[in-house]
Amino acid sequence: MRGPIWDAIERKLDDYSLRKKFYIFYVLCVMLPLIVTDAVVLSIVEHAEKESSRHEMSSIASAVGYNLSSMVNNAGEAAKSIYTSKRIDYFISKEYTSSAEYVSEYQSFFQDTLFENTLGMSNIVFFLYADNPTIVNGGKVNDMSAVRNTDSYRLLEQKESGGLFFVYEKGVAGLSDERRMIYMQKLDFYSSDIEKVLKIEFNYGSMMRTFKNMNYDNEVLICHGDDIVLSNGAYSEVNKPFKTLEAIGKISDSVYRQKISLYGCDLDIYVFKTRSNIWSMLMHNAPIIVFLMLINVFFPLCLFSIFNHSFTGRILQLSKVFKSVDSEKLVSMTVRESKDEIGSMIKNYNRMVSRTNDLIQTVYKNKIKEQEMIVSQKNAELLALHSQINPHFLFNALESIRMHSLLKRENETADMVEKLAIMQRQYVEWGNDAVTVAKECEFVKAYLALQKYRFGERLNYNIDIEADCMECQVPKLTLVTFVENACVHGIESKAAPGWIFVRIFKKSGFMHIEVEDTGSGIDPDALEKMKSNMKNADIDMLKTGGRVGVINACLRIKIVTESKAVFDVDSEEGCGTTVMIKIPETYL
Repeated sequence: MRGPIWDAIERKLDDYSLRKKFYIFYVLCVMLPLIVTDAVVLSIVEHAEKESSRHEMSSIASAVGYNLSSMVNNAGEAAKSIYTSKRIDYFISKEYTSSAEYVSEYQSFFQDTLFENTLGMSNIVFFLYADNPTIVNGGKVNDMSAVRNTDSYRLLEQKESGGLFFVYEKGVAGLSDERRMIYMQKLDFYSSDIEKVLKIEFNYGSMMRTFKNMNYDNEVLICHGDDIVLSNGAYSEVNKPFKTLEAIGKISDSVYRQKISLYGCDLDIYVFKTRSNIWSMLMHNAPIIVFLMLINVFFPLCLFSIFNHSFTGRILQLSKVFKSVDSEKLVSMTVRESKDEIGSMIKNYNRMVSRTNDLIQTVYKNKIKEQEMIVSQKNAELLALHSQINPHFLFNALESIRMHSLLKRENETADMVEKLAIMQRQYVEWGNDAVTVAKECEFVKAYLALQKYRFGERLNYNIDIEADCMECQVPKLTLVTFVENACVHGIESKAAPGWIFVRIFKKSGFMHIEVEDTGSGIDPDALEKMKSNMKNADIDMLKTGGRVGVINACLRIKIVTESKAVFDVDSEEGCGTTVMIKIPETYL
């Protein structure tokens, strides 16, 4: 069902070229669905990869937790056997009469095959402590004083019976601080008056190697609270204090976390996600992806280009030949015949061209005669304008000489006559109405120099012409007409000294001509009439007589510029007048 939105879309599409419409169709109906489909597929693949990665991280965490539990549980089972052993309890609780008796009993005790097997478990070392002063410190059995000042013992005091602890303190050799994983158990199964403790110390370096040998690409951290106690990566240094999660700042949503509790020690297993393998998968399957792109993108694009050329190519040719309507003869299309709608339109166009050209040929001679009549009329008008200009300027020039001769009676008359000769030469040479700005300016300078004799210090002038305007063509004696008007109607009627400025320059596609005087100005009514006469100058105004010099100049400028010239006047009484003319550069 059609509506205003549908109509608005159709109106917008009507302004687009056929080529652009085809491209819009291709983008919306081919590229956009393909991009959306690929995006959905990539999203599904990425989601599946994330799920697979999370499942893999879960498996790694379970495997690490299982291995760690196995190692700790083995030690726990051995500790349970020691905890319930009456013989061990008797050995460390007995009061010995001498050191020799203790040493003899110690050697006999450790010759027990079963106990040796228990102590010989890999990755762990057993130590027994008792608050028995008759025990000689050394070996596997020591007095309580050897353990009371350790961090592990202080942690044990916070427990009811025993537990697993991670500490950073002196190692077995006692040379430097190192990371230690210790299981400690109070030996209180049999009542006694003395304190007895079992300490099982794990081989920390061996445990680290065990985790690294699991060969997981993912980084695995085992943390006790915020401390990283075990790692298969960069945080597994034995001889350095525990790093903290806050210090490394690595916890994010992409980390898998699993909790595990071993003998009262709550641990967190963090498995970090490896770099996504989606891009590696894409690179691995690059040949197939490129092939699919050729099938899904470039092949349709080639077909689209063929269809596009079939439609738009012929329509563009038809559009070009339609532009021949501005010429005297229409141009027919020379393309192969086709049976579709465009071919039918081209065929009908060629028929129209043939009939129209015949019609143009029939009326062409009448049109030529009409043009010849218009040209003759224009030439007649120009000759009439020329005939008006010559006596007008000659009268004013001679009047200046007469006034100077009457008032000054000096020999400078010869110079004035020389200037008059320059002007007179312009009057009589009417072979061509156009003249360069440079030539017209020579005439203006001659005229102003002649008027300088008449007005003396009352007249000053300045001529400023841009260099690229010098060779431009203007109608002959037009510029001097406005200069003469400024001199006679501006400077002559003012007793104080005055200036005449002539400026010619190019700006915004026009050549600007400005003639400014600092004379007496024009009253508002006369100003409006002058503006109207300049803008609407025609041959009928010249027939009325009177002051027609400015009208004459404006009319000739309008003729050569096909009425494209712009005229304007600005004046203020007592201050002066400025005449402004703008001629399009295309008519220069």
